[in-house]
Amino acid sequence: MKKLAILTTCFAISAVVCAQPQVVTAKNIEPQLQKSESDVKPVDKIEKAAVIDFKKTDDVLSLKEMEYSFGKIPQGKPVTHIFEITNTGKEPLKISNVQASCGCTTPVWEQNKDIAPGQSSKITVGYNAASEGPFEKTITISYNNNQSKVIKIKGEVWKTPTESAPANKAVEGLKN
Repeated sequence: MKKLAILTTCFAISAVVCAQPQVVTAKNIEPQLQKSESDVKPVDKIEKAAVIDFKKTDDVLSLKEMEYSFGKIPQGKPVTHIFEITNTGKEPLKISNVQASCGCTTPVWEQNKDIAPGQSSKITVGYNAASEGPFEKTITISYNNNQSKVIKIKGEVWKTPTESAPANKAVEGLKN
C-alpha cells in the first residue's frame, strides 16, 4: 500500500513539473534566433488570433490626464476642472458628445467645432458637491463617430456646519 502511495505521489509531482511553462532566457532563446526561415513553422489560426497590436494608430484624441482628484471639498460648493485634449491625428477631430455618469456632473465643451491636427481644446467638468462623502464620476467623450474615451473625477465632500461658530468671548476682552 505504501509503494502504491509513493508511486502515485511521484507520478503527480512529475506531471506538475512537466506542466510548468518554460522560462525564456537569453541562453535558451539564442538557438531559436539562429534558425533560418525554412526552419520556422507556420503559426496556426489560434495563435494568430491571440496576437494583439497594442499600438492604436487610429486613436487621435490625446489627454494630458485621464483622472482628476479634487481632494476634500466643502459641501454645497460646486467645483470645476479643465481637461485638455489634443488632436494627434492627421484629420480634424470632431467631438460628438461628452456625457457624464450622473446629473451632479456637468461637462462643457465647444460643440460643433472641429479640432485641427496638432491643436488642442478643453472640456470643463463641473461637480455639484451637494452630498456628503466620497465620490467618483465618469465622463465619456465620444468622438469621430465611433470612438470614445472615459475620464474620471473623484474626491470627498465634507459636511459643512449648519450653524455659525459661537462667539469668542476672549476676542471681546481684547477689544476693551
